[in-house]
Amino acid sequence: MVSFHVVIPARYASTRFPGKALADIAGKPMVVRVCERAAQSGAAGVHVATDDDRISDAVKAAGFAVVPTRTDHASGTDRIAEAARRLKLADDALVVNVQGDEPLVEPKLVAAVARRLAERPAASMASACHAIADEAEMASANVVKVVLDAEGYALYFSRSRIPYPRVPGTPTYRHVGLYAYRAGFLHEFTALLPSPLEKAEALEQLRALWHGHRIAMVAAEAAVPPGVDTREDLEAVRRMWR
Repeated sequence: MVSFHVVIPARYASTRFPGKALADIAGKPMVVRVCERAAQSGAAGVHVATDDDRISDAVKAAGFAVVPTRTDHASGTDRIAEAARRLKLADDALVVNVQGDEPLVEPKLVAAVARRLAERPAASMASACHAIADEAEMASANVVKVVLDAEGYALYFSRSRIPYPRVPGTPTYRHVGLYAYRAGFLHEFTALLPSPLEKAEALEQLRALWHGHRIAMVAAEAAVPPGVDTREDLEAVRRMWR
């Protein structure tokens, strides 16, 4: 068994879908559904990191813990780093970032990402992916792709299709936005300068690769259910839930 903590960053403001953390899914706010799934992973603790009283009240009413954070964070990773400091986690403590808009996140995958980081001392982070074959997904800039090396470490992430399929049957992997960190690296990561690749692709994890850090990947056997970015996504998740 690997001991780890889940921190769920959640904010009320969202460019495409304001208030989505509190959107109803079968009678409960979405962020509460995420907490319930995360709690099934075997985590030593599940905390929601938020700067919004409405989210905080909903989470506490459901019996889950909240870590209040500042309002000026540029990313969820910055918010998680502050939460880790407030929780006074040791530098070697494992922290899994489960996004607050992933109500269908698979608990076993959460645990697997934490376990992968524990198994790979050379890695600074761990994350997940799964194979895709749909041409529309491969072509979509909204679907982040990742290529792996022989040992399962990430070589690169892109919104473009990678690798180029010159050889038929070459697998394409969709990246899943689920991350595990050691608490000490979280603090280091937030101090790193953003990289040109990160800015070009709008993918924060490229900062780690740019600065020489390794990301160990878990390749899920089955497709991972979608998160909620838009109201259309919410309706799709509601149908899946039913």
